Amino acid sequence: MDKAALALVDLAELSSLGDHKKLGDSIANVLLQDCALPQVSIRTMLTSHTKELLDELTSIRQRLKWEKNMPKEDLHIKQAASLVVKLEGNSLFSSGDIAGAASKYSEALALCPVKSKKERVVLYSNRAQCYLLLQDPLAAISDTTRALSLHNPVNRHAKSLWRRAQAYDMLGLAKESLLDAILFINECSQSTDPDLCLKQNKVPDYAERLVKKQMHAAWLFKEAALKHGGVHYDGKRGEAYVREGDDSEWETASESEMGNEEKEETNDDDSEWQNEDDRKIKYEKPPVFKG
Repeated sequence: MDKAALALVDLAELSSLGDHKKLGDSIANVLLQDCALPQVSIRTMLTSHTKELLDELTSIRQRLKWEKNMPKEDLHIKQAASLVVKLEGNSLFSSGDIAGAASKYSEALALCPVKSKKERVVLYSNRAQCYLLLQDPLAAISDTTRALSLHNPVNRHAKSLWRRAQAYDMLGLAKESLLDAILFINECSQSTDPDLCLKQNKVPDYAERLVKKQMHAAWLFKEAALKHGGVHYDGKRGEAYVREGDDSEWETASESEMGNEEKEETNDDDSEWQNEDDRKIKYEKPPVFKG
């Protein structure tokens, strides 16, 4: 029950998904009603963290009711106050105080009107970036999922997709990371944001490296790789393996069009993922987008 509640609470503000309208409301109602049943005492089965998230969900729903009767002027004041705190968070982030920035984004979320979904998407996504740098991938996944649920259209906020792809990678969830990385690249191909749009229709190097890494980790296209010689099969041991230095099966379209000199540079970049220390450094300095 605890694991289910922990996963579902991040989807509680999902407006719709396919033919399912007001899906988030249905999820929230089930979570809050079940946990309020005295005869079952489900709350006693939940961790303190899950209880906090459910209490936060209850608070958000109460705030939404209050805001319906609040004068527009008061809502504008709350939104302006939230923006000021967000800018303070941005300043702390730029100065290297990541924990302080995360705290400011939390404060801004508490001030921001619930109906101001665009602003809340940015705040959740910015806080997720902080959690990534603080080596807390579960919190980053939670915040990016919330941002993607609030975004219109759903699941199309490029920065949140990239941040969640990195968080999944930190947990070793290759397929989940790969899916978000591919969705991120797709969003970049359609974006007009100068920080995101693909230059000369080329996939960003950092995204390309992650896609290659996760394809390798998830053993996708293994049969095709065996057929074309990229993966080698040991009949005696019954194992498939990649010869050291043989990355041919994971070659991407953009790489295949490079000259030999450029290819050598790309292979040098791949060395950044060869050990845990380098991998940690990679997460300490990910592509940071302006929020």
